[in-house]
Amino acid sequence: MDENDVVKAQLMDDRDLSRTLNRMARQIVETLSHEEGLDPMIGLIGMQRRGVFIAQRLQSHIEEAEGMRVPLGVLDATMYRDDFRLRLKQPYIRETKIDFDISDRHLVLVDDVLYTGRTARAALDALMDMGRPASIHFLVIIDRGLRELPIRADFVGRRIPTFPGEEVRVCLLEIDDSEGVWLVEHQSEDANLNPSTD
Repeated sequence: MDENDVVKAQLMDDRDLSRTLNRMARQIVETLSHEEGLDPMIGLIGMQRRGVFIAQRLQSHIEEAEGMRVPLGVLDATMYRDDFRLRLKQPYIRETKIDFDISDRHLVLVDDVLYTGRTARAALDALMDMGRPASIHFLVIIDRGLRELPIRADFVGRRIPTFPGEEVRVCLLEIDDSEGVWLVEHQSEDANLNPSTD
């Protein structure tokens, strides 16, 4: 959690988050299965940064349930954002690594929070530059509303209406000192520069 965050409420604890991910993994299987079981032509794409770890957990849940390891890729769509050249600070570009052909696959794009929709749009542009997927489904832990683009998630852990000035923080033990989801008010002028919030 950022030192400038003022916590207004805890929305999920670690057990809530675990149950939510287990449910969402089952929803993926139900949506992308056919008569013989889970479609082998699917793939998970975790969006940097927390979406990567969420996708890894979903991959494990699906493997446990189906006995099949779904391929997983990592995507940083920063360079595709429409405000990339308008930012006051030079953004940090993280790794993009997709070691499988996405053409004709059913992809599940995974992120932590859906807000304006601009990061999701950038991710779609990036994926379409890499191939022609059969379909792209979008999964987020939290949909916080206040959309600026006509983007929606197909799999949603929880919908939490927020007000301008509020943010949702998804914390994961892989990279944070805690696990859960919090509604916070950010006191820094740089809050709108955090790409993980939209």
